[in-house]
Amino acid sequence: MPATARVTPADALLEDGHQTLITVADDPDISFWEKEVQPPGIDGGGENNITTMHNTAWRVFAPKKLKTLTPVVITAGYNPAVYDQIIAELQDNQEITVTFSDGSTVVFWGWVDKFIPQGSSEGGMPEAEITIIPSNRDDAGAEQAPAYTAPP
Repeated sequence: MPATARVTPADALLEDGHQTLITVADDPDISFWEKEVQPPGIDGGGENNITTMHNTAWRVFAPKKLKTLTPVVITAGYNPAVYDQIIAELQDNQEITVTFSDGSTVVFWGWVDKFIPQGSSEGGMPEAEITIIPSNRDDAGAEQAPAYTAPP
C-alpha cells in the first residue's frame, strides 16, 4: 500500500468548538441561537452476518455497502417567533450547512424534524432541542452525499 500524507495535529485539530453554527437554506436568519451543536456523524450500519454451515470455528462478517449520515442535535436559545419559522421549515427537505469554528463546512440535504422547548425558569435562558434529519437526497430525489469544504 502506498504511504499517505498525514496532516500534523496542529492542522487537524479544532481546539475549540466555538463557534459551530447551523444554517437552514430556506431561512438562514431563523430565530434560534446555538449553544451546543452535535454535527452529523457517519454510521456504517453494522455488520452483515455471512456465517454458513461451512464455517468451522468462527462466525464471519462483512461490512455493509451503504452509509448513514446521523441526525444533528442542537441545543439553542430561542425567540418565541421561531414557532412560525419552525412550522414553515418542519419536514422541508433543503440544504443544511454546519459551519465549524475554523470556517470549514459540511453541507447536506435534510429537514428540521423536531423543535422541543425545554423547561423555562426564572434566571435561565429558554432553550429548545432541535433535531435535523439528513435525507441525502435533493428536491429531485437524487442521492446527494454530504459535501465538506476546507477552511478558507
